[in-house]
Amino acid sequence: MQNGKRNKTGISLNRRWAVVAALAAATGTSAWAQAWPERPVRMVVGYAAGGGVDAMARLIAARMSPLLGQQVVVDNRAGAAGLIAGDNVARAEPDGYTLMLGDSSLLIAQHLQPPMSFDPIKSFTPVASVFTLPLVIVTNNELPAKTPAEFVKMLKDNPGRYSYATSGVGTVHHLGFEMIKGKTGSYVVHIPYRGASLIISDVISGHVPIGVVSATSAISQARAGKLRALAVMNPVKLSGAEDIPPLSDALPGFSAVPRLYVLAPAGTPANIVQRLSDTLKTVMDAPDIAQVAAQQGAVPAYMSAGPLAADVVRESAEWGKLIKEQKITAK
Repeated sequence: MQNGKRNKTGISLNRRWAVVAALAAATGTSAWAQAWPERPVRMVVGYAAGGGVDAMARLIAARMSPLLGQQVVVDNRAGAAGLIAGDNVARAEPDGYTLMLGDSSLLIAQHLQPPMSFDPIKSFTPVASVFTLPLVIVTNNELPAKTPAEFVKMLKDNPGRYSYATSGVGTVHHLGFEMIKGKTGSYVVHIPYRGASLIISDVISGHVPIGVVSATSAISQARAGKLRALAVMNPVKLSGAEDIPPLSDALPGFSAVPRLYVLAPAGTPANIVQRLSDTLKTVMDAPDIAQVAAQQGAVPAYMSAGPLAADVVRESAEWGKLIKEQKITAK
């Protein structure tokens, strides 16, 4: 039969054609990827315009655009703590034209929410970590504790006496303080709020003695003498606010900090992911990026795609373990 005919090397003609077709397809894919991007790239953000995450998205999008030769457009898909945005990106074509600026809340949500429409790890290809958003424990000026060590002792010695406010159940603000409770064996009542401004005003008035807020919200009020910025919740002191000690001074190794990272839909070609990751490294290496980010309470924290892929798995597992141990529910 014709299909079974072999050439002098013993390779059947149909197999030779299959090899040629495969090489042609590979060449076409490579050429397509090298041509990318040929149109604007969309960066989806799970929060409304004007907020801190949106500001960081617009900062990196503006700086990525000239490096890629195409505009990177921010697309706000607010709602459900980023889950609406996550679903939108998870369903997008994996062609490099849809990205998401995700945050730690995605990794927390899978342990608290009902079954989700996407898997925050399997549905995406990590591209690069870009920023952290340090959190600060603030207290009323009348609270006896003035240092991290005094604060930890106060909580241990007074179970149930104090309450703390955060911007909502399942946020890093909330889980970070629950981590404190777990490490100290203390009991402190959680009061979820709808926003940092309300927390700040109630801490100042003494309506709630303790709050967990962003660095920008904390520092401005502390410098005005209206409240005390008692400790930062990640182990590194804040640039420009070095007088605020890290909580790890009293609880060695303690760290609870939201981070922002860029994701692409699962299946996005590796060479496009690599180009995006390299582009973001160039953006994050800019001499002024730290100063610009600090205005929004953010700290540059670049991590390339490979290490980030492993790190989100680790972070998700740690949040899941904490939620289980502290018996935290979304209600």
